[in-house]
Amino acid sequence: NAGGDGDNVWPFVERDDKFHYDCSKLDQWGIVFDHATRLGHYLHFKLQETEMDDNNRGHKVASRGGVPTSLDGGDLGAERKLYCRELVARFGHALALNWNLGEENTQSTRQQQDMAKYIADTDPYDHLIVVHTFPGDQDKVYRPLFGNRSVLSGMSLQNSNIKDTHVQVVKWVRESGKAGKPWVVAFDESGSAAHGQVPDLGYQGFKGFDNTGAKVYTQHEVRQQTLWGTLMGGGAGVEYYFGYKLVQNDLICEDWRSRDQSWDYCRIALQFFRTIPFPKMTPADELIGNPAHDNSKYCLAQKNHTYAIYLPKGGTTDIDLSGATGRFGVTWFNPRAGGKEQSGSVKSVPAGRKASVGPPPSARDQDWVVVLRK
Repeated sequence: NAGGDGDNVWPFVERDDKFHYDCSKLDQWGIVFDHATRLGHYLHFKLQETEMDDNNRGHKVASRGGVPTSLDGGDLGAERKLYCRELVARFGHALALNWNLGEENTQSTRQQQDMAKYIADTDPYDHLIVVHTFPGDQDKVYRPLFGNRSVLSGMSLQNSNIKDTHVQVVKWVRESGKAGKPWVVAFDESGSAAHGQVPDLGYQGFKGFDNTGAKVYTQHEVRQQTLWGTLMGGGAGVEYYFGYKLVQNDLICEDWRSRDQSWDYCRIALQFFRTIPFPKMTPADELIGNPAHDNSKYCLAQKNHTYAIYLPKGGTTDIDLSGATGRFGVTWFNPRAGGKEQSGSVKSVPAGRKASVGPPPSARDQDWVVVLRK
């Protein structure tokens, strides 16, 4: 991010020297990335920040005393080819990663296509290639890259409010599929720049208010709308950005325990999704009476096989099984504490019509997941 928000991370010997790479620094990066790979982590390489991804942004930064236009003004020139080649050669061996063309990317469609193709041609491991952009630019940026119009294989989503997470994931999972090449859809920045992922309630006195005194949401709403909103929409996963108006924020965070409960909720969610045929399931909110894909309830389904329903506020719901046959067992999973699935008052339901799943086994006003298996 030479010239970006942090202005302190680059692989070069000097910030403005784009042709000489600091091998010692890259070796140190490699230690970190190899350690993460051994732990089973998925690496996300954001290759540039918006401040220097093209001519216009570069000139704005330069006018404020920043760096000159960086990496060929957004084009696939010698600087950009060398940069991509170095990162692929040094770190492409990692078992799980994606190459992201850039955070809040403003390159032209042609520049994005050229850069993505160069990475694909250079990377022997066929890792995912994705792109991130501003919340209001998603249609303008993503649609021209769909299908056979680019080699991109995914998107990295951002929004301005956590309440919009689920509906955006459902939209892009479906729209990319319609274009003939389903993209891997992940969320890496849900919530405003000011707040993003909040600390746990009680951490350093956090009571749900930012440093200006404004009330914000809690880690529980993030669990419901960001984490489960993404996964229940068929999304590949979430990453958390720490808002700048909160303690331990994006630029100065030193204590990752500030979000300790949220990491627990992520672990618990993964525990659940490994018990269902997630790759074969698609968003199906319409089956539970939520065609608008709002945050009242979510459904993910492999129809006539497995249905998962997330109820953020507990309670119950009907599900339309008119297109299915046989009977379905009904169990409940606790997304707050994890553990084994539990039985509720309704043990099974018949297919061929609408059926009620009944209430959860306890804490009926809290979030629950109900699972129907044939």
